[in-house]
Formats: sequence, structure tokens, C-alpha cells
Amino acid sequence: MIINGVSIDETFAEAFGMRGTRLVITAHDLKWARHAAAALTGFATSVIACGAEAGIERELSADETPDGRPGISVLVFAVSSKELGKQIERRVGQCVLTCPTTAVFSGIEGSETIPLGKTLRFFGDGFQMSKLIGGRRYWRVPVMDGEFLAEESTAMVKAVGGGNFLVLAENQVSALHACEAAIESMRKLPNVIMPFPGGVVRSGSKIGSKYKALPASTNDAFCPTLRGITKSELTDDIGSVMEIVIDGLTDADVRSAMRVGLLAVCEIGVVGGVRRISAGNYGGKLGQFHFRLREILA
Repeated sequence: MIINGVSIDETFAEAFGMRGTRLVITAHDLKWARHAAAALTGFATSVIACGAEAGIERELSADETPDGRPGISVLVFAVSSKELGKQIERRVGQCVLTCPTTAVFSGIEGSETIPLGKTLRFFGDGFQMSKLIGGRRYWRVPVMDGEFLAEESTAMVKAVGGGNFLVLAENQVSALHACEAAIESMRKLPNVIMPFPGGVVRSGSKIGSKYKALPASTNDAFCPTLRGITKSELTDDIGSVMEIVIDGLTDADVRSAMRVGLLAVCEIGVVGGVRRISAGNYGGKLGQFHFRLREILA
């Protein structure tokens, strides 16, 4: 398959089942909601070392939030229910509770829940109070700027992490430009995040390493400087490879985001220096979700 001069590999992205939630962070204004959201989603690029994968989903107007203030929705994913609960408690406690004027609410429905204000309330040292509104419990925790309001719990859903595709281009600038265009289009969609810095990752990895302590190491088959030294997947016209990783609330959400991103890259085309699009997988042996590039683009 060739689109606008870009060759689409006959391959698939291999993704994994995860647990996810959406939080709504509100504040006096959007600036302070974004400060809290940026801190909460920091150091959350990969579950390999960060414990969670998280990102800002979108901005919310005052008429879209529970307390009628501007806000930010964030998505947080982890490999298990226990780990997600731990990450939410730590990240909200250190990054939202601490941020002036903020409040936090569940932004998703589901039958399973994890604690939110239920555990953070203890920071109030016995002065905290709860209120039941419309069948939902909220905690008011006294803090120096007034009160921190937190919904007692947030729902947790089964989700998908690790959808991906690789952009193979003539040079670094062309690869980055194509990925930026893809990210701009993908961020318009709900229910997905691209957790790496700016949505793009240059250090794609393979499982294992020559060093026993490392669970993953550089994907040498796609490193341009190792062409001729290792078993390379790159032809001579490829000077740079970058990857976009997608986490979503459902496999349909990941598929939709991949399609939008792939089409944006193809629109730039070979004239813009893009040569091929590929994807990362483990031979289909580890992840239960397989996103075939050519099927998505058909």
C-alpha cells in the first residue's frame, strides 16, 4: 500500500489491556487548572518506569464541569487496578491538592471505583467534612487558601495502552514535522492521549537487553546510525524514525486516533520527506489488541 508516495508496511501495532480513569480538575481560571494537570501528568510517559501513563485530554469550559469553573480533563492509565489507585492518590495528593484554588472530580462512569477524596481527606487532620449531593459524596478539606474539594471516588474502566505507529523519514526535521501534524490532528479526538513529550517518542524500545538489569533497550533495527552494524529494518533513504504511542479508553478510540494520525502523516507525503510508516509489535505474542495499519487505512 502506497499513499501519497508513502509506503505503508504490512504490519500491526500490538497493544495491551490496561486500567484507566478520567479526572476533571477545575480551578479559579484555566491557567491554574492547567498548572495542576501538567504536574499530575508529568513523569507519566511509560508504565515501564513511571508507574502510569497520563496526559491532558482537553480543556473544559465552565458549563462542562461539576462546579461551574473552567477545567482540564486528564486520562490516567496503569497496568492494574492496584497500581492505578496508588498513582491517583500520589499524583492528586502531590499535584492537585497542593495547587491553589483547585478541585478534582471523577470524569467517567463505571461500576468499579478507586479512591479519590476518600483517602486524600485525611490530610484535613480531622477537620475535613463530607457532603452528599445527588447521590455522590464530596470531601471538603481545609487548606491555607480555603478548601480543597474532592469527589470521594472515581470510576475505573478497562482500557487499551500501546497503540502506535512509526514514521520513517529522510531526516530528523521531516520526521518531527510529520509527527507534529499527526499529534495536532489526534488531539482533537476524545478518549485518547499520547503520553510522551509532545506526543512523540524517539527512543523506541525492544524487549530485553544485553544487560540483565534492563527490561527494555534501544530498538536497534530502527536506529539509522546502526545500519550496517545490526540487522536493520531501514533502507539507505531513511535518516530518522520517530514513534507515536496512543492510550485510549477503548480499542475503537485507539483505532480512530491511529487513523487520523496516519492520514495526517500521509498528507505530508514523500514531498515532505516521509518515506514509510511502520508499527511496533512483539509478534502478536504479548498484547491482545492488534491494530493492522493497512486495515485502518483501507
